[in-house]
Amino acid sequence: MRGGNSKPAQKRIRTCIACGAQQGKATLHRVVRTPEGKVQYDPTGRAAGRGAYICSSECLKKAFASKRLENALKTKVDAQEKERIAETIRQALVEE
Repeated sequence: MRGGNSKPAQKRIRTCIACGAQQGKATLHRVVRTPEGKVQYDPTGRAAGRGAYICSSECLKKAFASKRLENALKTKVDAQEKERIAETIRQALVEE
């Protein structure tokens, strides 16, 4: 058992790369560049690699158009990867 001054756990706040909205990590969608260099949607928010957070499909479109996703992940994202990521996030938004 721990003694003394235990602090309540802090909510992890992240920022959408497209609109700048700050929300809890659990409410945003994470896109990750894996150590192998693959760009993919990370539904768990725990995959290894460099991540970027998106709050909606609208913001995903903005992030693609302005290359903010590429800048955040420090890699190029080709059209096929963009479509695959967009479709996966759309499905996740429908399931919510």
